[in-house]
Formats: sequence, structure tokens, C-alpha cells
Amino acid sequence: MADRFTVHLYNRRGRADAAARAEPYDGDQDVDDLATLLTATGVRNVLGHSGGGFVALRAAARGLPIDRLALYDAAVQVNGLFPLDWVPAAREASHAGDIARALALTGAGLNTHSAAPRLPLAVRIAICRLFLRTTIGRTMGELLPTTLDESMLIPQHDSSPQRWAGITAEVLPAYGSSGPPYYRPTNEALARVMPHAARWRCPAPATTRSTAPRDTCSMRSPTFFTTPAPRSGPARDQPTASARCPGDGSRHAGATRAGASGSPGREPGTAGHRHERVRRAARLLPVGRRGSPPGLR
Repeated sequence: MADRFTVHLYNRRGRADAAARAEPYDGDQDVDDLATLLTATGVRNVLGHSGGGFVALRAAARGLPIDRLALYDAAVQVNGLFPLDWVPAAREASHAGDIARALALTGAGLNTHSAAPRLPLAVRIAICRLFLRTTIGRTMGELLPTTLDESMLIPQHDSSPQRWAGITAEVLPAYGSSGPPYYRPTNEALARVMPHAARWRCPAPATTRSTAPRDTCSMRSPTFFTTPAPRSGPARDQPTASARCPGDGSRHAGATRAGASGSPGREPGTAGHRHERVRRAARLLPVGRRGSPPGLR
């Protein structure tokens, strides 16, 4: 998105260079931080992925100044559709220092459509031990305890979709066509009650599941952030949209680990200016230890 928007990127608390989160954790601080970012930058568009989608949805429900909200695989519980029976055991393993076991339980619990749940737990743990030796595996292992603690908020906020009916922003609930099956009915339920929402199915083959959030940004989000979402009528799947944006206006947007934010501004730079247009929004928030660069999460 940075070749057509100014992107504001930050880590949520407890990650990389972000400050530690307050305990006991209730998620309110994450919403407060997003509010700080929106106020400081003036942006009014938000993109939320996974747990960040839950933060962004809560922010919109609180009445933060959000014009457009794109969600990809938002970790939000609607009528018990999101499977979470695996979380207590995974947290117990994580707190005991057995990250491989915690990761094996998490992977099988979330990816109900894959072969992983059918493998014996001992085999899954062995695979995860090998995975944790890789660079991406070590990063995921470091983040897992924080992520599992955050996951406990999801069942605590289980509700009917009517809880989100007061969101007035234009909303694009998106999910991958090859992803877990529970995202579709969740997005359908959300889109059905929000007045300015239309769900979108991201066409992603099984071999590209890990790039689906990126595909959502490149194929649909730019046009969503520059053209109005459908205002009325029954919820429906949005067709695949061109990655090309209207060329007769200026655009300004941003992104965070809680999502991406945007508002009208300068003419977008070219792909060659990509890094100039990704702004470190972390400087607007309390900073902890320095770490890896922020990204969408």
C-alpha cells in the first residue's frame, strides 16, 4: 500500500520496540493507543488483521473517528463461531516454557481446515521444535505467550453480531478463500448487521495462505480506501478488485499492527519511494526496548 498511501506503522504493546502493556491485560490500552495514533496523524482509515482486527473493531464501536475499516481474518467471537477450546491448554504450555507444545496446540486449534489437527500431538510438537529453529519460527515463538494472553479476550467478548451494529464506518470484512471455514460465517454475520458493510472473499490458493493479508492490501484495500463501500442492501461477497487506484486525486493513508490508517493528503509516491512513505508511528506512542521493524499483524 505504501506506493499509493502514506503508511503509519506501529507495534502493539508487548511487541518489538513497543512499551510493555498494563497488567492485568484487558485490551483497552490497545484501543487507547490506536486513538492516540489517529489523533496525532489525522488519518481516518484503518486496516486490522487477526487480533489487530479485533482492536480496530472495538475502536470503531467506541466511536473513534474512523471512516473506513478493512478487516482481514479478524479474531472476533460472534455467537461462538471462533474455535477457542484449545487456548487454555496452549497458554498452560506456554507459561510452563514448552513453546513447541503451545505452538502445536495453537496451529491445530486455529487451522481446523488443515491436516495438522489429524496428526498425533507428539508429531506436531516434533515438527514445531524444528520450526522454532528457523528465523520466523523463533519470532513466532517469542510472540506466542503475548498472543495467547490476548486470545483470552476473544471468548470474554463473545456476543451476538448486534453488538457491532452501531458502527457507522464503511466496513470491509475480508477472509481468505483457502483459510479456516469459521471466518466466512463470522464475516457474514458482521456484514449483515453493520449499516455500511460488504464482506470480501480474498481468492488465495492454499499455497499462498501466508500472503493473503498482503494480497488484501494490494488487490482490494487501496480501492476500498478511495471509493465508497456499498451503502445498502444485503451483505454480499465483493468481487476481486483491481490493484489500481483512481489517478485523479491525492491520497494519504497509514498502517499499524493493529491495522492501517488513512486520510486525504499528498499525491502518492511511486514504488521507488515506498520506504519514504512508511512512517514509524511508534514514535507517537510509548517506546520500550528496540527490536524488529513493525509490520501488519
